Amino acid sequence: MATEKKNDKERSVEERLQNLFQLQTLLSEIDRIKILRGELPNEVKDLEDEIVRYQTRIQKHKDEIEDLKEFVTKKKGEIVERREKIAKYDEQINNVRNNREFAFLEKEKEFEGLEIELAEKNIREAIEKQEQKGVEIQRAEEGLADNKHILEDKKKELDDIVSETRLEEENIRTKVKDLEQKIDDYTLAAFKRIRKNARNGLGIVTVQRSACGGCFNRIPPQRQLEIKMHKKVIVCEYCGRIMVDGALVGVEQTVTEAPVKPKRKLKSSSKD
Repeated sequence: MATEKKNDKERSVEERLQNLFQLQTLLSEIDRIKILRGELPNEVKDLEDEIVRYQTRIQKHKDEIEDLKEFVTKKKGEIVERREKIAKYDEQINNVRNNREFAFLEKEKEFEGLEIELAEKNIREAIEKQEQKGVEIQRAEEGLADNKHILEDKKKELDDIVSETRLEEENIRTKVKDLEQKIDDYTLAAFKRIRKNARNGLGIVTVQRSACGGCFNRIPPQRQLEIKMHKKVIVCEYCGRIMVDGALVGVEQTVTEAPVKPKRKLKSSSKD
C-alpha cells in the first residue's frame, strides 16, 4: 500500500527538498530513456496520420469515380430516350399536313440532336475524369504502400528500443510513484508546473559556482546563505526553478581554483 502523504507541519524543508531532488533525478532518467528513443514515436505517429490521409484520398477518388459512372449511365439513358424521340418525329414528319407542322417537328429534332451531342460530350469528359482519378488512385496507392513499409520498419525499430528500456522505465516509474506519496500535494504540483515550463525538464537544481544550476544566472551572497540554511523553499528569480544546496542532496560542488602564478626571481646585482 502507498505511504500516506505527510502534511506540511510534519515535514521539514530539508526533507521536502531532498525528496524533490530525488524525484527530479528519477524523472531525468525517464527523460534520458525518451531521448534514447529519439523522434521515433513522433515519426510513427506522423506516418500513421499520413497513411490515413492516403486512405481517405483513395476512397474519395473511388467515390468520385462511382459518381462519374452513374453520371455516364444517366447520360446514356438520356441519349437513348432522345433518339427514340427523333425516330418518333421522323414518323410524324411523313404524315404532316402543312409546312407549319413540318417546321415544328424539324425544330424538335434539331433540339434533341443538340442535346445528344451535349450528352456525348459530357460522357467523354466524365470518362476522361475517371481515367485521371484512376491515375491519382494508382499514385496514392503507391504512396500508401511506401508509407506502410516505412511504418513497419519504424515500428520494429521503436519496439526494439522500447523492449530494451521497458523494464528499466517501469522500475523508475514505480519509484517515482512511491516517492510522490512522500511529497505534499502543493509542493508536488508546484514542482510539476516548474518542470513542465523548464526547457530541459529540470524543476529543482543545485547551486553551482554561486549560480543557478538551471539558468546559470549569478545568485546574490545573501540568497546563497538562505539556500544553505534550508529554512524555506527558494526559487530562482530568473528561471523560477527551485534551488537547493548541493551538500544537502549529496552533490559535490566543483570549485575551480585560479592558477597560481610562479614568483619571478630577482636578479642579484654584482659589483665588478
